[in-house]
Amino acid sequence: MTHTLKCWPEYFAAVKNGTKTFEIRRDDRGFKVGDILVLQEWESPADGRASKYLGTKVRVEVTYITHFPDGLRPGYVAMGIHKLL
Repeated sequence: MTHTLKCWPEYFAAVKNGTKTFEIRRDDRGFKVGDILVLQEWESPADGRASKYLGTKVRVEVTYITHFPDGLRPGYVAMGIHKLL
């Protein structure tokens, strides 16, 4: 399954350059190993303006998942990810 998700610039850059190899998200989509995440870079203005899509995206594959209670709040999941070309 493919999931399109917002990603703030500082996290997006780390995924894009390969230094961030995990994603922590609310598990409101039933994420599974093998899913594809399309992370879209969104700006997060501090002045109260609405956030907006910056036009860049990166595709990653979920390679590993851990759920609550393994150090996470209930309803959240930590996913190992691998950037796709």
